[in-house]
Amino acid sequence: MACRGRRPEHSGPPEVFYNKNEAGKYMRNSRMIDIQTKMAERALELLSLPEGQPCYLLDVGCGSGLSGDYLSDEGHYWVGIDISPDMLDAALDRDTEGDLLLGDMGQGIPFKPGSFDGCISISAVQWLCNANKKSDVPARRLYCFFSSLYSALARGARAVLQLYPENSEQLELITAQATKAGFTGGVVVDYPNSAKAKKFYLCLFSGPSSIVPKGLNECTDGGEERESTFTNERAPYRTARRRVVRKSRDWVLEKKERRRRQGKEVRPDTQYTGRKRKPRF
Repeated sequence: MACRGRRPEHSGPPEVFYNKNEAGKYMRNSRMIDIQTKMAERALELLSLPEGQPCYLLDVGCGSGLSGDYLSDEGHYWVGIDISPDMLDAALDRDTEGDLLLGDMGQGIPFKPGSFDGCISISAVQWLCNANKKSDVPARRLYCFFSSLYSALARGARAVLQLYPENSEQLELITAQATKAGFTGGVVVDYPNSAKAKKFYLCLFSGPSSIVPKGLNECTDGGEERESTFTNERAPYRTARRRVVRKSRDWVLEKKERRRRQGKEVRPDTQYTGRKRKPRF
């Protein structure tokens, strides 16, 4: 875990930290783009949505729209909410397909009950654990967020929130407020033995308790996968999603077919579909 001085949350409020300069990094830095996209892919996998069915999703802390772009590529519709105007401006510059809303998740999610089929969030929830003003009470802001999110989700829907907890106490605070708001679920830990690749995903269920997915593990010699849960159910988890190489011909054809099912105008398939173009002079 990063030391205190290096954590973005300790640099000030998120709307100040994520300024134009920081937003530009999310548009130009290929490493940051790749990491955000992979975490969005994993979050969507953990949502376990119906195969081949477009869903209406919420992206909390959507930033410059990188995670939303992945949702669009997978055929889903989405709404993003973020507290940083500069990050949302970057999302508009990138022509993201989702609807964007400026808002503070610590003050609640302003949507009608049952609006969404699922929710993802990448690297945002831990910001609620810091008090940037005297009036900010982390436990209260977390509960406001989780209770309004619980209401905004359709019954039985999931929320998968990738986060960087500072310590075990902070993680307990977050999960306690989620439970208080009505959620069940648990924490999925991917690559627990890796200092760089380790990722935490809070997998929440609105409605009846369900099986908490297993975390990924880089070990292939029988090393244990880890997850913590605040339900009593544990069982192996298998994903039915077929892995297709991003930007390959099969990936392009699947994306075009999804858009046709959505009633969108799509160019006909040819022998050149998905073929890489030669660089221009």
